[in-house]
Amino acid sequence: MTTPTTAVAADQLGATTLLRFATAGSVDDGKSTLVGRLLHDSKSVLADQLEAVEHASRSRGAEGPDLALLTDGLRAEREQGITIDVAYRYFATARRRFILADTPGHVQYTRNMVTGASTAELTVVLVDARNGVVEQTRRHAAIAALLRVPHVVLAVNKMDLVGYAEPVFAKIAEEFTAYATELGVPEVTSIPISALAGDNVVEPSSTMDWYGGPTVLEHLETVPVSHDLTSCHARLPVQYVIRPQTAEHPDYRGYAGQIAAGTFRVGDEVTVLPSGRSSRIAGIDLLGEPVDVAWTPQSVTVLLEDDLDVSRGDMLVPSSDTPPTTQDIAATVCHVADQPLTVGRRVLLKHTTRTVKAIVKQIPSRLTLDDLSQHPNPGHLVANDIGRVLVRTAEPLALDAYADSRRTGSFLLIDPADGTTLAAGMAGEAFARAEAPAPAADDDGWDF
Repeated sequence: MTTPTTAVAADQLGATTLLRFATAGSVDDGKSTLVGRLLHDSKSVLADQLEAVEHASRSRGAEGPDLALLTDGLRAEREQGITIDVAYRYFATARRRFILADTPGHVQYTRNMVTGASTAELTVVLVDARNGVVEQTRRHAAIAALLRVPHVVLAVNKMDLVGYAEPVFAKIAEEFTAYATELGVPEVTSIPISALAGDNVVEPSSTMDWYGGPTVLEHLETVPVSHDLTSCHARLPVQYVIRPQTAEHPDYRGYAGQIAAGTFRVGDEVTVLPSGRSSRIAGIDLLGEPVDVAWTPQSVTVLLEDDLDVSRGDMLVPSSDTPPTTQDIAATVCHVADQPLTVGRRVLLKHTTRTVKAIVKQIPSRLTLDDLSQHPNPGHLVANDIGRVLVRTAEPLALDAYADSRRTGSFLLIDPADGTTLAAGMAGEAFARAEAPAPAADDDGWDF
């Protein structure tokens, strides 16, 4: 039973906005310490959690609590003092709720940074003030730009180890901002901090009076965030077809899924893709109750006036706003597997709830992180490479441009042999395939 106090707290949380953000940076830049300091100083750590951290810190010979242990939850992480997996933390202040993804810094775990930042509205990129901008810093900035994260915070950490010198901070901030701007990052906010000492994390630093900007928490609480996906192109990927076939519901046929973007209303004319057949929405069920309207990210069941052939992987879209379907996809990918991605590689492409066979037809270029130049026709991509690919699918897909929709413009390339994720893709402008005689299919059915 909910107590009055809990109910009041729930009402207060319901009145605040939600910010999803991720932390990134090179090894030992202090990401986990920053997150631990943020949780500790914002009073978001339970007493028993803090006691456990203090006990673990003493057992390792530390004089004070090692706040990095608040996020490094895996045994291997605590033993090695590094972050391996993405650590998700949930906390709230009086002004906002937060979902935080603390991502690894090691190059071999860059794939986890892609995972953590894929749904983030803000990314905090840490830089060690002693080392400045390094290759992994540039890689994380490129991924943030690639994933179109709207807000990037540069946290220049360990300022205490460079004497809190303003010129050191200014030089790093200028270099990173110029690089991020060239990548197309729309906004960069630079903050000098010491996560270990707590300077400019939650409370303003008394040792850096030359800095007049916000603390990390103040910026997180005040950065403008828009969750209004209801005005985007309406898309409902079908996840499951519900046919109870009971005496109570003999003719019930519903199409269940989570609305990826936009709004659906009873009476709307919709088209089923890729078949292209149309009908009208006869009803919408939400949590077992009929509603007249539903919007992203609600999970609903849609009933249509006509009995159409609709199955998992199909997509319901407004008939007046139908994306083109294509089998030829031009995209930018971040390769995350140890095995290389090569021209001619046969893969599975997973887009929303649909998975189809595909072939990598061409790799036009690979991004060079140092100067942001394009290396033409590399022939393959290896782990952590970012490059352009052209993919041909066995069946038509309805992809939006990633710039228009992060949900329906993204996809995964998967190894059909063992299910390993090879690359995360962001669809660009799809190109029309030139008319040519269809190639004869091999016995394995992969030529299309």
